Amino acid sequence: MQREIFPRTAAFAAQLTTGLLAGTMFYGWANVEPTFSAVPLDVHLTFRTELMKLNGVVTQGLMVATFLAGCWLALATRGRARGFAVGGVALTLTTFLVTRFGTVPIHDEIRAWAAGALAADYQERLAVWGAFNDVRVVVAVAAFALTIAAADLARRHPPRESPVSSGRVARSGGAHPAPDGAGRPA
Repeated sequence: MQREIFPRTAAFAAQLTTGLLAGTMFYGWANVEPTFSAVPLDVHLTFRTELMKLNGVVTQGLMVATFLAGCWLALATRGRARGFAVGGVALTLTTFLVTRFGTVPIHDEIRAWAAGALAADYQERLAVWGAFNDVRVVVAVAAFALTIAAADLARRHPPRESPVSSGRVARSGGAHPAPDGAGRPA
């Protein structure tokens, strides 16, 4: 029974966290980012600075939870399901790396701009941030799709319980041949 619950629970956790991460990224891309260019620059920079204080904790914490749940799913599955789960984990890691080494350093620059030290190339730097954000969104949504596929395959093709661990071999007599040699291959 435990073998049946473990993959289902892992699939639930992986789908939930990956879906939340993809949804968070997509919402920011579709709603928050366009709003930045619709308001005056000082409002944009002030709002973005405050938003990143929260996002730094919430979004990166969600990335860690998604990574761990994806690893759990990969360990709980076999075959193609495991391959999809590992792909989802790799994409989640990519989302984290793009965030940590792409968008976060630009956020540090934005904090300085909000304090009054606006860089001459701020528009280009914001465009670079936008490109990194586009990558994060696509990768997070792809991780979610792979996780859904892994969970679906795991549900349709659960790992088989080995006859030895289930005790069926010992009870059926398959572990010990009959004394008269019956059951032995010819």
